[in-house]
Amino acid sequence: MSTIAAILLFALTRAEIIERFRTPPVTHLDGLVQVFADCPADMRREYQLPVASFVSDVCQTLYTAQMIEPRRFNEPGIVVHIGSVRTNIADVVSSTDTRMDGARFTRIHLPSPGYADKEALRIATVKAFFLAMNGEEIDDKTAAARLRDTDPKLRVANERAELARWRESGIFAEGRDDEYYLKQLRKILAPGEASHEDVLVFASRLRLYPAYYGMPFDGQYDSLSFDEAIDLSKTDMLVRLAAVRKVTELILYGGGRGDKMTAAVQAYGYFLTEVAKGAKSADELRKMLADAEEKLKEVAK
Repeated sequence: MSTIAAILLFALTRAEIIERFRTPPVTHLDGLVQVFADCPADMRREYQLPVASFVSDVCQTLYTAQMIEPRRFNEPGIVVHIGSVRTNIADVVSSTDTRMDGARFTRIHLPSPGYADKEALRIATVKAFFLAMNGEEIDDKTAAARLRDTDPKLRVANERAELARWRESGIFAEGRDDEYYLKQLRKILAPGEASHEDVLVFASRLRLYPAYYGMPFDGQYDSLSFDEAIDLSKTDMLVRLAAVRKVTELILYGGGRGDKMTAAVQAYGYFLTEVAKGAKSADELRKMLADAEEKLKEVAK
């Protein structure tokens, strides 16, 4: 017990000490979180449940974001103590402890619950959560990063920024490789939404390539723009086969990213399907291509 806590304890009446010891803690999330109110009854009524809910909400968000199956705790993994100080002390003091069975847990002290730094309490809770779940000790920076990942918008922004660093500068995050980032290019990071990067990646796929290396189109072209493919498709069956394959690829890179992007993907799909069929004239195909390009410009606006 700290010196200050000891002084405060001796300053209490015997009845007040008994009442505090008899006051039951608030327990949430199947025993994971337990909050003790080492304070007068009025402060207990004002702060004990809100603090328990605050800490529990952070943990529930982590359960969901980390896709961790909630579990029952016979002994709490996060123990919060609410102090009785009424002045503006923002301190959030945390420490780890070990039980007789070797299980580790975290104690978080809020000397002045009405003024406690909420961001510091969030960080302390994140660190306590991972210690309780799997014995993992993380620092403040890692805790802050995992907390950001619980926000879908921030998580998508972080993923896009990482992907852009790889695409533009060849910078790999720890544990990543080219295969990972190539999969990320096809991944729908934000369903129903096409970012500027999504449009750029999609646009980069708007060329036809031979099915096999060393077998160029018309014996001389390693790749073709869609416009170039229109005329050559009349004489080279390989161009028409490449158009069929390209339809599926464009769906992978453009599907699920909003109505405007879907319209553009469909327009390119119709165009490529007609190139493969070989029935429409070059002028008709170019009109279809122009329509698809206009729809893609609409997405980019």
